[in-house]
Amino acid sequence: MASCAPRSVPPSLTCATGLRKLRATIMINMLPLSLVAVTSVCLLGCDSSQPAPQQTPAPDAPTEAAAAPSGEMTTTASGLKYQVLKSGGGTASPKATDTVRVHYHGTLLNGTVFDSSVQRGQPISFPLNQVISGWTEGLQLMKVGDKFKFEIPANLAYGDQSPSPLIPAGSTLVFEVELLGME
Repeated sequence: MASCAPRSVPPSLTCATGLRKLRATIMINMLPLSLVAVTSVCLLGCDSSQPAPQQTPAPDAPTEAAAAPSGEMTTTASGLKYQVLKSGGGTASPKATDTVRVHYHGTLLNGTVFDSSVQRGQPISFPLNQVISGWTEGLQLMKVGDKFKFEIPANLAYGDQSPSPLIPAGSTLVFEVELLGME
């Protein structure tokens, strides 16, 4: 099977097949599943047996984020919620076909952390069109240097197909994302 992962992320951390192999290896060796092992799985959805999710913003979604008053979330036509935490002063926004470099912290609505490049101390780069559609839509609202908080409903995340035991099926995901750059 051909790898569907970007070159910078090992296929074993991104594809459903790789995750199944990883889980089997962990079970055999009786080791706990670490957050490092599911890092990219939490973001990258590439199960080729399912149709690809919509990778562009909804037609009525804003093309540029307007600064929401402190504490308020803005909701796009697709149901994605976002809040501007910091305006970075950049002028460029990524397109769905760009590779982005980000720092992020991902939690469930109850605050349980399931993935965090911030905790690992290492930003990550990936093609924006190879992640969950909530990220693809949301990051296109940002400019380099911005930091946003996103609430991504299940239909823009993984739906009922959780990639990890750390993310229950049907979960709304919360991310704080800082856009560091684009390639």
